[in-house]
Amino acid sequence: MQPTVLIVPGLRDAVPLHWQTLLEARLRGSRRPVVSVPPMGRADLVCARRVAAIERVAQSADGPIVIVAHSGGVAMVVHWAMQTCRPVHGALLVTPPDLERPMPQAYPGVQALRKGGWLPLPHFRLPFHSIVAGSRNDPLASFGRVARMAQSWGSLLVDLGEVGHLNPASGYGDWPMADQLIERLVNGRCGVGASMAQQVCSNFA
Repeated sequence: MQPTVLIVPGLRDAVPLHWQTLLEARLRGSRRPVVSVPPMGRADLVCARRVAAIERVAQSADGPIVIVAHSGGVAMVVHWAMQTCRPVHGALLVTPPDLERPMPQAYPGVQALRKGGWLPLPHFRLPFHSIVAGSRNDPLASFGRVARMAQSWGSLLVDLGEVGHLNPASGYGDWPMADQLIERLVNGRCGVGASMAQQVCSNFA
């Protein structure tokens, strides 16, 4: 049985040219099972409601699931992983933001995120295989901080180079590499990433 791909967006509204939107359309076009958590914007910052939304969608899917989360969606998935009993085949966690440090003005502040239950961000080994894909020039997180997140979650760290936040604002729409990384998770070829993340972290200490 092919795993269902569960797409978890970040703190955004629906964006037609976002790579997650295009990925979902491509998967549906190829008749692969895919479900998605509806974008919830930035007005409602209650993390628990977003975690509950992931749980509803995850429980609605049959069989194994592979999660594809971007930006704030990564934080949502990590919080959700602490609470759920839903088995997960693997997770692709793309450009996680550093919520514990101030982000650009258009994004929520640290106090608002703490009030909404996003902080502290969980730093524990995830109970499923995962890949963290990080950018070298992400305005929402330094590569060193992303490497430390990957280490704490036991994830394989993939260096994407300079791709900004991997969103339309950074000049990115379709992202074919997502398909490759999903297949890596489906086929169980992500390995145990803590050692790789540890090596990268030592370079940014």
